[in-house]
Amino acid sequence: MTFGLIIVSACVHAGSLPPIKPVAHVDLPRFMGAWYVIATIPTRFEKNAYNAVETYTMQPDGNIYTAFRFNNGSFNSPVKAIHSTAFVKKGSGNAVWGVQVLWPVKAQYVVAYLKEDYSQVIVARDARDYTWIMARTPTVSQADYDALMERVKQLGYSLKDVRKVPQQGPET
Repeated sequence: MTFGLIIVSACVHAGSLPPIKPVAHVDLPRFMGAWYVIATIPTRFEKNAYNAVETYTMQPDGNIYTAFRFNNGSFNSPVKAIHSTAFVKKGSGNAVWGVQVLWPVKAQYVVAYLKEDYSQVIVARDARDYTWIMARTPTVSQADYDALMERVKQLGYSLKDVRKVPQQGPET
């Protein structure tokens, strides 16, 4: 019942804002690899994440294997991992995915910003319920962080819900 209410609530909120505009094109081979989560409006599974890293691996069938790993609650906590499969939406320039953690639900994943050198990305959702600000490095400069947060705000998100993810990096 709670899951259903979350979906209905997200749909109502999403209807009041325009859909997230994806970037024009994502070069998937270049996008693959490790991304450090710099900040997020987290899901319930990652709300206390430290050292959060999302790694993408292209599969022979064109789908993307995702491995999300983090320490839950502190830097010294055991590593937790969540694995999923992403399905690239045809005709989206590889910028819109459906990510499936549990069958049959596919969560929307929109590459809303991608720095030209593929060093920073913002992943968003039309519902404005979750977002992930990621980089190829465990930290970004304060100027870059501020610019990324401004982009998140311009996408229609409330910055009060954003959590900066503690990172000790690099990934081991």
